Amino acid sequence: MSAQTKVLAERLLATRIESIRVVLRRVTVDAGAGARIEHAVRRASGRRVGWSDLAESAGEAVTVVPSETVATGARARDRLPGQDSRFPERADPVLGNPEPVRAVPGRHAGGAYLVVSGYGNARISAVSVKRPAVPPGLVVVDKAPGMTSHDVVAKVRRILGTRKVGHAGTLDPMATGVLVLGIERATKLLGHLAMDTKVYLGTIRLGAATTTDDAEGETLSEMDASGVTDDAVHAGIGKLTGDIMQVPSSVSAVKIDGKRAYARVREGEQVEIPARPITVNRFDVLSIRRAGAVVEIDAMVDCSSGTYVRALARDLGADLGVGGHLGALRRTRVGPFDLRVARTLEQLEENPGLSLDLDESVATAFKRYDVDERQTAALRYGQRIPAAGVQGTYGVFDPDGHVLALATDEGAVARPIVVLAPAG
Repeated sequence: MSAQTKVLAERLLATRIESIRVVLRRVTVDAGAGARIEHAVRRASGRRVGWSDLAESAGEAVTVVPSETVATGARARDRLPGQDSRFPERADPVLGNPEPVRAVPGRHAGGAYLVVSGYGNARISAVSVKRPAVPPGLVVVDKAPGMTSHDVVAKVRRILGTRKVGHAGTLDPMATGVLVLGIERATKLLGHLAMDTKVYLGTIRLGAATTTDDAEGETLSEMDASGVTDDAVHAGIGKLTGDIMQVPSSVSAVKIDGKRAYARVREGEQVEIPARPITVNRFDVLSIRRAGAVVEIDAMVDCSSGTYVRALARDLGADLGVGGHLGALRRTRVGPFDLRVARTLEQLEENPGLSLDLDESVATAFKRYDVDERQTAALRYGQRIPAAGVQGTYGVFDPDGHVLALATDEGAVARPIVVLAPAG
């Protein structure tokens, strides 16, 4: 291996990509080729890699393979005039192997690559970077303000290098905190996760009502809230605790005749959403601050799924006669997942990986039922097994401790809802 080849391999290894293949002739790395290789690696890995970054050793990661391995990725419009439909080639005068004759970015089965060679002395034929397979599991993100839940999904897709990413429940752009994402096969869990309780820290502002019931909406009305006493605040919060009926915000994600409420509002429609039952387990006042005509209440809310904290702020302000809206919101827990296992997107980009693998995810979110080898074989084919005697949806694990499926009892048998480790 030449010195230039070793340096190239070391720099590519610094990206922490599992499999790297470099197609080589006589190697000459100039500044232009280096920049293009950096770009190719960045596209493939989603990481910023400086050309000066080095790993300790190239090891066996670099092999010499025929350049036609990547040549089939060329498109017809990349051909030079008069050349055939295959990638344009020329015999190397020393090695006699085919050599690409122009730069063509593209993709092939091995991953992203960039051809940077041509006639003469350019001797880096191609760089091929293949991602390792992404394991299934959950990523718990501590969402930053200003991002939609879909924005987070798109970012995580790029960081982890997979399209199979989904989220369990939405979090408003203004809000921060816990957002649970399913990766690969774990996306099948999202509709079944036990996320019936959520915990929030929020700031309620009394003295103004807004179009969205939060700080991002336009002001509808303003009133002096300085006369609202602490006792009145506690009494109003008491009315919003327990099993109550709540009208969701008009710009919520609730569907009305198959269309999201917020989409109808954007189109100028007047939206009326019927009240629905929710449960507020705890609505604790942490502090009350006063600044002129405004009263700010910091509170902790432990509630059922489907509860809108901004609607609680709206209803508290309306009950006190001064109007109210949500000034800030942070979700600290969703079901069994809290901020202790959450990472910011910046932390995830620095160290890509799962918060919990598939086995840990199911063991954390569901009751557990262990089966023997015979029942394991049956479940892998989606067959029913004897009932576990467990109420609700539970995770079924094989003798080695790996999750097989989610199941539920139906009489004397257990019916698999989602088979996570099918046969074959």
